Amino acid sequence: MKYLNYIIIIIGAIIAMYAKADANQNQFILIAGIVLLMVGAYRISRSISSKTTDDSDEFYQDKN
Repeated sequence: MKYLNYIIIIIGAIIAMYAKADANQNQFILIAGIVLLMVGAYRISRSISSKTTDDSDEFYQDKN
């Protein structure tokens, strides 16, 4: 499932570059490519765990 996110990003980038290459670019194809890029980036960022603030608070308390 992790590789699906990367495939979505690559497909979105290819579609966006294809739409941008033509002088008479199709706006809908460009938007679809950008949407795929953003969906892939969102799905990857959702799986990354956030940094806990408890560890940073303990570090600053020990310094004082």
